[in-house]
Amino acid sequence: MSVRAYLGVYLRGIAMGAADAVPGVSGGTIALITGIYERLVTAITELDPRALALLPGVTRAAGRTRLRERLVEMDIPFLMALGLGIVTALVSVARIVEYAQEHAPALMFAFFLGLIAASAVVLRDEIDLGSWGRVLAGLAGFALAVVAAVEVGTALPNSLPVLFVVGAIAISAMILPGISGSLILLLLGQYTYLTGTLSAFTDRLLDVARGGSLDTLVEPGTVVVTFCLGAVVGLLSVAHAVKYALTHYRRATLTFLVALMVGALYYPAEQVLVNVEAWTTTTTLAILASFVVGAVLVLGVDYVTGDIDLDADGEERPAPTAK
Repeated sequence: MSVRAYLGVYLRGIAMGAADAVPGVSGGTIALITGIYERLVTAITELDPRALALLPGVTRAAGRTRLRERLVEMDIPFLMALGLGIVTALVSVARIVEYAQEHAPALMFAFFLGLIAASAVVLRDEIDLGSWGRVLAGLAGFALAVVAAVEVGTALPNSLPVLFVVGAIAISAMILPGISGSLILLLLGQYTYLTGTLSAFTDRLLDVARGGSLDTLVEPGTVVVTFCLGAVVGLLSVAHAVKYALTHYRRATLTFLVALMVGALYYPAEQVLVNVEAWTTTTTLAILASFVVGAVLVLGVDYVTGDIDLDADGEERPAPTAK
């Protein structure tokens, strides 16, 4: 790949990261739109930890050549360029979310409510209740989202083991077309905590670059590293299960995901009500405007995507045998 090609991948990563940084819009959908979804899923599922065994050989020219060839085989340069773009967007959006959470939480959650509601609407055709199995999948997705919003989101602590597991789950959602990893974080009560921590980490990283103490990096850095380690485990394990489910139980899986999004509407709606001190005409119009902006954003993305098929590799093809 040329430098120009890597720049193109980096810019696609920025678009994916910006989409996945807010609950509702899917980074996987952006990957489909920009034509890299199949390559992304293939690269993720072909990651092989056994390549680390080649590291001791880097002291020799032949060893370095073999390691470089193996990394290229796994499409690591592509993943690195894409990942750098995603991180760039996540850091930028995290600052916006942190500011909104502090100064206008009701408007922020109204915006999220619009994103999620519109996402569920545009994916309505993916719901298939043609069998009892799919009906149960839909009920399970809706119930899981409501229970997570009511119980889990308030009960889960911001402990390192929890963040590790959350990272593994969220990263799998981030590569799915149709559902955002941030939506999972929101349901599990970790979204605002993690965005705030990421902003704090980048701020303190800049302070260290200016000569500040490394000690200030320990607390937010531990959280970020733990979440990232969980994400790596998710990529190497849960992502394979997700790909299997989409390949063999596509309709039931998508029905579950859309129902999950519908159930997820409970949490941002509740947060809007909690954070509005008084329902004046001005407040009501502001809430409605924020909701509409979020919904229009998703509808705009849907307009651009056209009839893109939400298949495992983004290609138009007949669905697998119904199960």
